[in-house]
Amino acid sequence: MRPFRLAIIAGEASGDALALRFLAALRERLGERPLELRGVGDHGLPEAGLRPFFPQADIAVMGFGPVIARLPLLLRRMADAARGVAAFRPDLLLTIDSPDFCLRVAKKVRARAPGIPIVHWVCPSVWAWRSGRARRMAPHVDRILALLPFEPAALARLHGPETIYVGHPLMERLGELRPDDLEQQARDRSERPQVLVLPGSRRSEIHHLMPVFGEAVARVAAARPEARFVLPAVERLQPIIAEAAARWPVAPELVVGEAGKLAAFRSARGALAASGTVTLELALSGVPTVAAYRGASWEAALARRLVKLPSVILPNLILGRNIVPEFIQEQATADALSRHVLEILAPGPARQAQCDGFAEVETIMRSAGPSPAVNAVEAALALLPAGERP
Repeated sequence: MRPFRLAIIAGEASGDALALRFLAALRERLGERPLELRGVGDHGLPEAGLRPFFPQADIAVMGFGPVIARLPLLLRRMADAARGVAAFRPDLLLTIDSPDFCLRVAKKVRARAPGIPIVHWVCPSVWAWRSGRARRMAPHVDRILALLPFEPAALARLHGPETIYVGHPLMERLGELRPDDLEQQARDRSERPQVLVLPGSRRSEIHHLMPVFGEAVARVAAARPEARFVLPAVERLQPIIAEAAARWPVAPELVVGEAGKLAAFRSARGALAASGTVTLELALSGVPTVAAYRGASWEAALARRLVKLPSVILPNLILGRNIVPEFIQEQATADALSRHVLEILAPGPARQAQCDGFAEVETIMRSAGPSPAVNAVEAALALLPAGERP
């Protein structure tokens, strides 16, 4: 029996996690048929059978400065990956996230071996900025697998590759994000409402948001002295978060690790959060939220020129209307943030509007079905000729 050959290009840990889910679903689909894997990946992929072209650490770099410093190696690794895929002649090439690297590899593979079907999982945010990328992807990406339900229509509007909504991995974790019946009763009856404070997972976010979040927390505490403030900290950034939080007038409780974060989500009545994927986690957890973003002034000026959206908050984009209040740059003041946090903590229209909207978000996101990984495998294999599909 001829092995099914799959090439994977994943540039970072989040892509590795998606790849492992894909492999589990693909192996179930293949049954007894063997699977050969080549490509780029780490964090469990070599143990799952991937023979790497080179170490993923060579390309796992973020930030303008580090990318420029490593540019010669990155360009060399793009060429290495494309040569490796073309020589391997896989039945399918799956590139995952890391679009600046992966999509350049896809373009080189299409030039070297035009017959290899190419699928990219995680739609680049062309609907937010640099929209011209969508049209440029079309000649060398056969299908995009989207995590967000509005992305297929956006890519069609921008003349990008065919895009299919396969679902978001968070939908498989609702049981971890949401309180069970006993936890819900405890949350509803608590005389000490718990407020999550989520200043982001990048150093720049923490640098810009921790001071104003601290002032906002102090104002909320003055109005609701019974409130508890819990700050889930990314482990690698816990020291700098703890140092910044020590300067707050009201000290939050720091929790570290994924289990602590999930427990905090299940107990929270409201949240003050940096804009980002965490706002979608909070929406699916049913936690009313106030979102904020602050960055360097040059970043804000650039974003205003490039980003043409009515909101940058994922639940708002999914619904097509703004239910989560967001405060950007100079709008993100302690007064504005604290006033809106107090509104969502109390019973009333502001809180209810978010709770109702979050229920809609869940309904929309469930439309792809229960397993994003199974959907991804089916959408990818559908590109193969009928006689060659497992």
